[in-house]
Amino acid sequence: MSTPSPRGTQEGLRVAIVHERFTEPGGAERVVEEMHRIWPDAVVHAPLVDRSTLPPGLLDANVRATPLQRLYRGDGTYAHLLPLLPLAMARIDLSGVDVVITSHHAFANRIRPPDGVPVVSYTHTPARWIWESSMRANEIGGRVGRAGLAAFAATQRGPDARAAKRPVRIVANSGHVASRVSRWWQRDATVVAPPVDVERYTIDPRVEREDFFLFAGRLAPYKRADLAAAAARRAGVRLVVAGEGRGRRDLEALAWPGLELLGRVDDVTLLDLYRRCRALVFPHEEDFGIVPLEAQACGAPVVALGRGGALETVVDGVTGVLFPLAVDGQAVDTLSSVLQSFDPGRFEPARLRSHALTFAPERFRARFSAVVAEALAGATV
Repeated sequence: MSTPSPRGTQEGLRVAIVHERFTEPGGAERVVEEMHRIWPDAVVHAPLVDRSTLPPGLLDANVRATPLQRLYRGDGTYAHLLPLLPLAMARIDLSGVDVVITSHHAFANRIRPPDGVPVVSYTHTPARWIWESSMRANEIGGRVGRAGLAAFAATQRGPDARAAKRPVRIVANSGHVASRVSRWWQRDATVVAPPVDVERYTIDPRVEREDFFLFAGRLAPYKRADLAAAAARRAGVRLVVAGEGRGRRDLEALAWPGLELLGRVDDVTLLDLYRRCRALVFPHEEDFGIVPLEAQACGAPVVALGRGGALETVVDGVTGVLFPLAVDGQAVDTLSSVLQSFDPGRFEPARLRSHALTFAPERFRARFSAVVAEALAGATV
């Protein structure tokens, strides 16, 4: 049997990375991709693995699913498996490793490593649907579904808080998330911002800006694409929506000639939209929010709600405009006023890109690997 490497070094370190699930591509999956670049021999575990959603850097990686995979329908839908995910996490075989790194936003911290094996948790957020009742609204169809999710959430708060005591270090993706970690888990967290693909998302001086605003991302209810659409309609401006999800029906109900619904788009199309749009509209509170930084890397300013992660990624008046949270019934008026008066000429594309470069993948890798080394050096054997 091989000898474990010293806790304070990473040479020859045997690493396991545990991710929530690979059922749709997104920012969390790109974080795991960069983790694997730090430790290319690491085994990547997840209860569910749809290989068509893996980022390019994980296509040749050792990515392992659990037996729960047999019940997965392969269509991105996993709600029927939600009660089984904590158990699936707890049964992942993590023997023979020196450290476990979790990519957590729901159940990844429920893993059960061998005694003496330290855990470092990269926390995208503690599960908001467990701790915040507002996050359960509209997430599962109908009153009965919401009641069921609320009942399940109530059973998960205790196990979630206990699992959060297991890691030797918690790393939050933003100061906003670190405050939740403190409030709900009573733990301190080190902030390491997630990586932004600034090599793919670039400025092309040959491409001219056009007269439309862009909403990009999953059409989950909390992302408020409906607010962006209603505000754009009232302001009399064009809005292009690139994304798919349950919120599409709400947008279709708001349809007018200035609204264009593209559905899910590929990376080439998204890059083109970032380069051509007047500005990206980001009307919701996000844990961090990689999309605004992708847009800025392409020289596009951002109109964002001045809450959550946007406070850490958008510099008001420099890389975009932050609008305030409105009182009930006035959100559309507030955002429409900003869109109507928005002047893209105020923003210098090179300055926007320079800001985005501070979130480049190599910076994430350097910072996160340093934090893991510190955690291992301080871990008790």
